[in-house]
Order: sequence, then C-alpha cells, then structure tokens
Amino acid sequence: MIQGTGLLFCAAGYFALLLLLSFLTGRNSSNDAFFRGNRQSKWWAVAFGMIGASVSGVTFVSVPGMVSSSAMSYIQMCMGFVIGYALVAFVLLPIYYRLNLTTIYTYLDHRFGHTPYLTGSVFFFISKLIGASIRLFLVCEILQILIFDHYGIPFGLNTAIMLLLMWLYTRRSGIRTIVWSDCLQTLVLLVALVLIIFQLCNQLEWGFVQTLHEVWDSPMSRIIMLDDPNSRHYFWKQFVSGIFVVVVMTGLDQDAMQKNLTCRNLRESQLNMCVNGLFYLPVNILFMSLGVIMVIYTAQTGLQLPSGDALLPALCSGGYLGNGALICFTLGIIAAAFSSADSAMASLTTSFCVDIARRPNDERLRKWVHPGIGLLFWVFIMIVKAVNSTSVIDAVYTVCSYTYGPLLGLFAFGLLSKRQPAHKLVPIICMVSPVICYVTDWLVSSHIGYRFGYELLVFNGLLTYMMLLASSAKFRTDNACGNGHVQTLRG
Repeated sequence: MIQGTGLLFCAAGYFALLLLLSFLTGRNSSNDAFFRGNRQSKWWAVAFGMIGASVSGVTFVSVPGMVSSSAMSYIQMCMGFVIGYALVAFVLLPIYYRLNLTTIYTYLDHRFGHTPYLTGSVFFFISKLIGASIRLFLVCEILQILIFDHYGIPFGLNTAIMLLLMWLYTRRSGIRTIVWSDCLQTLVLLVALVLIIFQLCNQLEWGFVQTLHEVWDSPMSRIIMLDDPNSRHYFWKQFVSGIFVVVVMTGLDQDAMQKNLTCRNLRESQLNMCVNGLFYLPVNILFMSLGVIMVIYTAQTGLQLPSGDALLPALCSGGYLGNGALICFTLGIIAAAFSSADSAMASLTTSFCVDIARRPNDERLRKWVHPGIGLLFWVFIMIVKAVNSTSVIDAVYTVCSYTYGPLLGLFAFGLLSKRQPAHKLVPIICMVSPVICYVTDWLVSSHIGYRFGYELLVFNGLLTYMMLLASSAKFRTDNACGNGHVQTLRG
C-alpha cells in the first residue's frame, strides 16, 4: 500500500501544476485582474470550473455517503437547482452587468444606501469565512491522516501549508487565475470520481451495462419521494428549496458570482450559468451512483466499514481498492477543497477591499488583506480543532445557513419593492430574523414534530422582507440615503 511519501509526491506534482498555471495567468497583475479578471474570461472555462467549485471536499465524501440513509433524494434538490440557475441568469445577472459591479453587494448601495449595503456585506463576510473554514478543516483532517501524520507534522502546520499554497497561486491575479485553476481542479475531481467507480466495478467484476442495471435496480436509487409530506426528503420541499438555495447561495453569494462577472458580456455569462446548471445534475447523479456501488461492494465483500461520510475515505485508505484509488481520492479531495477555498479567499479579499474598506483601487491594501484572510482561516480552523466536537461544527454550519436568509430578504426587497427601509433598523432586522427562524423551528419540532428543511431559508428571507416592509416608507428619489443611483435603478 502506498504510504505518505508517495501521496506527498503526487500532491506536490499537483501543486506544481497550479503554480505553473498561476505563473501563466498572473502576468500584468492589477486589482481589476484580481477582482474581475479584466472581464476577459472564456464562458466555457467559467462554466466548467464552477462544477468543481460547487463541489467542496465535504461534498466529495458526503454526497456518496448519504445514499444509505436517504437514497438519491438529493437529486430532487438538484432538479430545483436547474430552475434556480435560470433565475440567476435571467433575473440577477442583467442587473449586475447593467451596473458594472465588482461585488454584487454594491447593488444594495445603489438601491438603499450605505447601511443596508454594509449589513449585506458583513453578513456575507462572516458566513463565507466560517463556512469555508469548516469545509477546509474537514479536508485538512483527512489529509492529516493520509499524509502529514507519516512525517509527524502537526495539524496546525498542515493547515498553514495548505493556506500558504492557496495564497501562492492566487496572490498575483486572484480570480483571473482561479477561473483556470478551477478548470484543472474540476478535471482532476471528475477523473478521480470516474476512476474510483471504475476500480469498484472492476473489483465486483461488473461491466458498464451491468453497472447501470445494478445501480438502477437498487432500492437506494429511489429519487422521487412523495409519500410523507413531513419528511425532510419530500419532493416539493426539496425541489422548491433547491431553487432558492441556488438563488441565494449562488446568485447572492460574491464567491460564486465573482467568476460569472469575469465573463466578457452578459450573454456569455448567462450561457455559462445555464450550462453549469445543466451539468450539475448529471455530476451529482454520478456521485450518488458511487455511493450505491460502495454500499453494494461492502455488502458483497462482507467488509465491516463505517457508513455515511466515512465510507469512501475508509475504502480508499484501507487498501481495499488499491493504490490507484487512494491516489485518486487524495487528489480528488484536494482539488475539491482547493476549488472552493481559493475562490472563498479571493471573494473575501474583494468584498473587504470594495465593500467594507471601500478602497477598490488600492493594490497595496489588497496585497495585505489577501494573506490576512488566509490567517483568519487558519485561526478559525484551529479554534474548531481545539473544540473538536462534531455537534459544534454542525451548529456553526446551521448558523451559516441562517445568515443567508437576510441576504435573500434584502435583495428581494430591493427588486420587488419601491420602498425604502429605515436604515437604522436594517442591521437589527437582519440579526433578529434568523433568531426568530431558529426559535420557530424549535417550537414547531417540539410540539408538532415537523422539522423544517431547506425551506427554512425561504421562510427566513420572507420574514426579513416583511420586517423591512413594515419599517419602510414610500419610495422617494430624494430618499434619506441621498444616493442618486436609486432613481436610475427603479427606472
């Protein structure tokens, strides 16, 4: 079985490719290249790269692992994603391009003024920092076992090395480099996924046609769930939630939209978004098919392995599938982690410089902020490591999911209403709404037994919208924020 040294050389070769790509794309560096890629990205490169960016290292192991408990019900949500991507392409992107935005939260400044703008930016900053840090923490934990423990390298140094490498290949041209590095990482991710499936089928002595039949005939391949409306996997819950998850987590997330805003024009950006939405469905079907095959493999071989998220790492690292599968898994999880974490670092740097510091042309500030974001990542990851509690990690993830609701409410209020909220109340409303949602979820589950799923995001956004409406005055072009862009926007 290949040991830490072999995996280390494979990982080093992969990082060398990233650094070469950084060198090739990092010439003539500037803030415009770092923030917007000089608006010269190829739409097909953005579309292909976003497939890998949407699959974090956690997803790489979690999506295949969920089929044993919830079959392929996640595909119901992916169906909703397709509609969500279309809404982002034809509702939000035209606004972002018309205003020539660097960060999407500048829309809130145009529409409302400084306080709602800063509120939305801070909510994104905190949510993205926490969420991306936890995802990277979980991947660093796996890499610690596979590689770094063999050399006695402590977890803190392991994490610092990962963050340093990300900073090295993105420091010069940021998002312009990330668009192309995401293409490489998506390619590595998909090749790793296919090769692991191939190795499993080879062990089971299945051909291509038999594999299709085995997956299709398995009870775990069930997709549509219409029997229990109270279940979190009920079709309409998942489908409608999928639409709103994409609108919020992609259309209202600077990390996801920053790549789309590097396309040369609106038409190319819309094309990229629609193509990415269509490809997201079959990629996740492939991940879930891997989950079905893994469960069948362990049942037929009689292996006593952990289920759920731990199954794929246990199969690959335990030597059951050979060295090739372990190498594929290691590179795949690195690619999945890096394609989401590097863009998170770039988007947080962009948001801080443009939205919070309001100094979009200050290259010196950007060069200090970028490694500073990496340091914040390291500090938060080390805090999570010190706590070392799965329940705490789940709780923090839950908090992050709640904080996107106010962003949905803010943008919806700007797009659907002509009224102006009371600026001083906006931060309070955005903090109160998630708390009300949490209490409501707890009360309903305790007294009725109904558990909210992703639909809580919709409820959170609607609640924020209603409170903004209750605090608002009729829209006037000479509103309190004094922003001359408002009249132009509402046209």
